[in-house]
Amino acid sequence: MSELEIPHVPSPYAGKKLRTRDHVAISSYWFATNFHWGALLTIMLPHEIKDMSPLNKAETVGLLSGVSAIVALLVPLLVGMMSDRCTSPWGRRRPFMLTGIGINVLGLVGMAIAYGISKPSADQHNVWTSLFGNPGLMLFFLAYIVVQLGNNVTSAAYMGFIPDLVPEDQHGVASGYMALKSQLGTLLGAFGVALLLKGQPEALKFALLAVVLVGIGLISVFGIRETPLRTKPPKVAIGPYLKSLWISPREHPDFAWVWLTRALVMLGFYAIQPFVNYYLIDVAHVKPDDVEMKAAIFLGIVLIASSISGIYGGSLSDRIGKKSVVYIANGGIAVVTLGFIFCQNLESVLGVGILFGLFYGAYISVDYALGASVLPTKKNAGKEMAVWHVAMTLPQTIAAPLASYLIAMPGKTVIPATKLGEDAIVRYTHTGYAYVFVMCSVCFGIAAYLLRNLKGVK
Repeated sequence: MSELEIPHVPSPYAGKKLRTRDHVAISSYWFATNFHWGALLTIMLPHEIKDMSPLNKAETVGLLSGVSAIVALLVPLLVGMMSDRCTSPWGRRRPFMLTGIGINVLGLVGMAIAYGISKPSADQHNVWTSLFGNPGLMLFFLAYIVVQLGNNVTSAAYMGFIPDLVPEDQHGVASGYMALKSQLGTLLGAFGVALLLKGQPEALKFALLAVVLVGIGLISVFGIRETPLRTKPPKVAIGPYLKSLWISPREHPDFAWVWLTRALVMLGFYAIQPFVNYYLIDVAHVKPDDVEMKAAIFLGIVLIASSISGIYGGSLSDRIGKKSVVYIANGGIAVVTLGFIFCQNLESVLGVGILFGLFYGAYISVDYALGASVLPTKKNAGKEMAVWHVAMTLPQTIAAPLASYLIAMPGKTVIPATKLGEDAIVRYTHTGYAYVFVMCSVCFGIAAYLLRNLKGVK
């Protein structure tokens, strides 16, 4: 056995049809982490960054998203390999999940403390003066990186569960469950903080995220059965391991095309997501005091639509083919995204959001199964899924900083505060957002076109 080989670990579910409770156990962490990110990215971060860096809010969100995504890029590559080789009697993946959840919670505590002590810098000439002139904002950045560290430790190990445990002919159904939990988690996370905790201290919102992450995430940790790795693999040297992360497109072309098309879709998606609240204010003319609730409603409409298509997308892909479902979904998203350019009010944004959600739900319901289907091997599923996961994390290091630059490029208007103690209002132009939506549409369209090169998956 070479130092990079992992002994075969049989699945306790091999040859069986998974029950509903098995799928629920496997997918529960996906609900918890998407509840966490649905609340944090959609509602909390835009509000908190606006308070801490009011004159450079889009640029600050872009910088925070890009820098923290580097952690999300690197951690899975290490943790995936470590979890493949873990000989704990608990199994290979679950010890890392439990550790990551604990680190994530510590980061949330740090963010709550940092926001509480933050005071906007007197000099907000640009994003850097806003950051270095506010120690609370700097601490907030560092705590957010800890959140990313913990979340990606957990997620990197978790990503190996479907290849490890689920029979291949049930990958589509398992992916469908994960898509549904993803959408429900994101929806309830956004509404939980925007509706139930509206006007409450931010610390209470962070506490809610921690409780859900621990309470629901542990359903997966304790509800999944794993077969422990009995034979300790040979020690691995860093050089051969880093070399093994390169999965040759020539030798594994299907994996390469799925990786590339996923990266393009994620580049488009993560260029939009961090700036939804600011888009609603600047383009759809939503009042700043109402934007959190309106953003939650928009997200709810998108996710309800995506749930409708996602419920059936996974099982449908097992019958007609994963490639066909993803091809149609990506092409549809490319066209619909351009519709956001022409919206002038919340009603039109919601209408386009319904169409976006229908296509995106079809895509996301099959995305995970498609990745699991083209892995070069099954023995190193943790490492290989981590490489596949880079197709989601690498675009995040680019998407938000690039989108923030495009949004700010045509300029912005600063409306001075009218009352003592209030912050100035910053509005970005419609043109800046249009640049972003065109870029996203191009990414989705190219992803749809390139999928035609996928040969080994129906």
